[in-house]
Amino acid sequence: MRTYSEQLRVPAAWWVLGMFSAFIFASTAWAGFSLIVAIGSYVVFCGGCAAVLLNWGRATIEVCDGELRAGSATLPLAQAGRVAALDEAQARELRGPRDDPAAYMLIRPFLKLAVYVEITGEHQDRPYWLIGTRRPEELAAAIERSRPQARTGGTPVG
Repeated sequence: MRTYSEQLRVPAAWWVLGMFSAFIFASTAWAGFSLIVAIGSYVVFCGGCAAVLLNWGRATIEVCDGELRAGSATLPLAQAGRVAALDEAQARELRGPRDDPAAYMLIRPFLKLAVYVEITGEHQDRPYWLIGTRRPEELAAAIERSRPQARTGGTPVG
């Protein structure tokens, strides 16, 4: 059963600014050349910008069946320790000065808020997960709600 789902789409303002910048770069690269070079430069610059923005927006976060899926990684919630919704300042600290290089991070430059998930257990290769999200309180609550199901291996009672 899915209790939380979010796709980390790129904001519309980033699309507008990115395409405007790509258009300016393409116009600069094309200046003084033939029409074929113009078309090629617009396809390369605008298409490249669109490809990067679409790729950034593909990432999803899901909490379902006792697991947390963030991007291509999956964490069984039975291994989740402390979970905390972080404000902008706390998230910035964990992305920067207090960052652990071994941590798993699904962050985007346009997501200022995040959720911290401590990893417990014997076979941990990552000390924590830092997941950028637009709704940190909802994600943290969904992880907490799904945790009993993960520990018992079944559906929650009640």
